[in-house]
Amino acid sequence: MIRKLALSLVVVGLTTSCVSKKIYNDLENKFADVKKERNNLSDENAVLKKDKNALEIQSKDLQSQLDKTKAERDKLANDYAATKKSYDNLKASYDALEKDSNQALAANINKNRELLAELDAKQKVLNAEQDRLNKLKSDLEASSKRLNELEEMIAAKDAGMKKLKDNLSKALNAFEGKGLTVEQRNGKVYVSMENKLLFESGSYTVGTEGKKAVVALGKVLGENPEISVLIEGHTDNDKFSASVGSIENNWDLSTKRATAIVNILTENKTIDKKNLTAAGRGEFAPIASNDTADGKAKNRRIEIILTPKLDEISKMLEDLND
Repeated sequence: MIRKLALSLVVVGLTTSCVSKKIYNDLENKFADVKKERNNLSDENAVLKKDKNALEIQSKDLQSQLDKTKAERDKLANDYAATKKSYDNLKASYDALEKDSNQALAANINKNRELLAELDAKQKVLNAEQDRLNKLKSDLEASSKRLNELEEMIAAKDAGMKKLKDNLSKALNAFEGKGLTVEQRNGKVYVSMENKLLFESGSYTVGTEGKKAVVALGKVLGENPEISVLIEGHTDNDKFSASVGSIENNWDLSTKRATAIVNILTENKTIDKKNLTAAGRGEFAPIASNDTADGKAKNRRIEIILTPKLDEISKMLEDLND
């Protein structure tokens, strides 16, 4: 969808001999919005990882508390057994001495009462520890369940992105080796198209072969409405002269090229335009050195960044934090 938006902007740019200040400012504002969205996605991904780590730490802490409580319960049980044994011994002595003097009998009765009181107190402590143990166990099970659910959701997102990457590779197979690559990293899918596949030098008009590649990409995107699409235009660091038509600089050119891709994508009615974002990054995000012709060729590119929507995972994290 981002490519469609980019293509729309390029078509608009082609139909006019020059770009007004308002359009230029609008493009700069859109770029700022895209940059903000990219940062938000990056922050959200960091928050997801942080919350996952926190849940794992919480799970380990609960397990530690569970083990400690079990040990304390076992100790109390042993103390209880020892105390009960003493009580039984004293009771036997009490029975044997029952016929003895009233003084000895009274002493045994008092001792017996003390032991009974001690036994009752330890039983209450043991019961309290058992209740605490049961609660810790329940909390640990609930935490483990939430952690597993979160991991399953993240795994499902990754699997979905892998499937998307495979479908894109299949759909764009005819263009690989012609300046087009498809790869998956950091939970996203990146489609990179070198300008030699898309544009003539200094132009933001998409050529016939390049349009075929973008249309093929759009068919896959139309089948995946849950994916956000960011189209980024990139250039090398060669400066434009004042004589280059309506293009003001590399940033302007990269934005127009990104918009050109969006324009083509928006021709596909199955693509939700709300999922598309076009951005121009000029010469400021190179992937190779601009000191060589080969490096410059790699830097002159369109990157389509496909990101899964994380609404479901975000809601789950909010529930966990409540």
